[in-house]
Amino acid sequence: MNLPGQVSKKVIVTGAAGRTGSLVFSLLDKDPRFDVVGLVRSEASAKKLIAKTKCLLEEVVISDVTQMSFDNLEDGRDQHPWPYALDGAEAMVICTSAVPQISKTSVIKAMLKIPLNILNPKKKAINFRDLQFKYKEGQYPEMVDYVGQKKQVDFAKKLGVKHVVLVSSMGGLDPSNFLNQIGKDKDGNGNGDILIWKRKAEKYLCLSGLQYTIIHPGGLVDSESNKMNLVLDVDDVLLQREKKSIPRGDVANLCIAALTESGDKSISFDCVGEEVDAGEEGDAVASVKSAEEVFGEFLSSGKTCDYTLGPKGM
Repeated sequence: MNLPGQVSKKVIVTGAAGRTGSLVFSLLDKDPRFDVVGLVRSEASAKKLIAKTKCLLEEVVISDVTQMSFDNLEDGRDQHPWPYALDGAEAMVICTSAVPQISKTSVIKAMLKIPLNILNPKKKAINFRDLQFKYKEGQYPEMVDYVGQKKQVDFAKKLGVKHVVLVSSMGGLDPSNFLNQIGKDKDGNGNGDILIWKRKAEKYLCLSGLQYTIIHPGGLVDSESNKMNLVLDVDDVLLQREKKSIPRGDVANLCIAALTESGDKSISFDCVGEEVDAGEEGDAVASVKSAEEVFGEFLSSGKTCDYTLGPKGM
């Protein structure tokens, strides 16, 4: 929140009503170094964000960037096709993502199998692999994670934004990753390939001319932040670890670190959380480095993801 008489960096958070986006928005809203605006697609999302973060009404803008046209801007008919509240932004944090919904039919089928499964000691009561997920009509990964994010990058350039932080996902080098199967049928047809579309959007950002920070979290969990060691690496190396998850709050902290510690450097990296060494709880928590420290050290290493890797077309 911008304090009276204070000059703060204005930051737009897209997907601000989402589970990760709302955490990023909340951290920025409480930090006097920033003046944050949450960008949401609907009135329902705006009400959700305000209720969750207790932010001011003027800090939320309802606008669907994916439906915004810049044609009138190019030919001079409309010099301002976006809400004025977004003017003056120096950075944008993109937290939008296609979100699959569980198939109710698959849940019913899995529950009907429980009586037989419990009679077999080799089987679990519920085989979670039997559960199926699908995307809502028009909310497929290609439209949300590729077309939608490309338009957000284009919009950032029109606004004069200098730095884009993109929250993506780890696993983009592996077309066979199970996340890519969500939305497809048994024959592989359908609207899936979320990691492939995300990686294509990342490449678009890398070639945009904007400064960027691309964050690839492992599996997102809702456990407490600032309790685990943050481990950063590149090119899906962290997928070889036994535990590949990270608290959403720690991802949000890394977004803030990117805004404060990047200087003029661009970087793309993967991240997971690691349990601290056993010992007295107070000592263990005290030993955890902040997101700013971890990010700064990794930035100094010069490592970044290699976008020449991966199958052709990814």
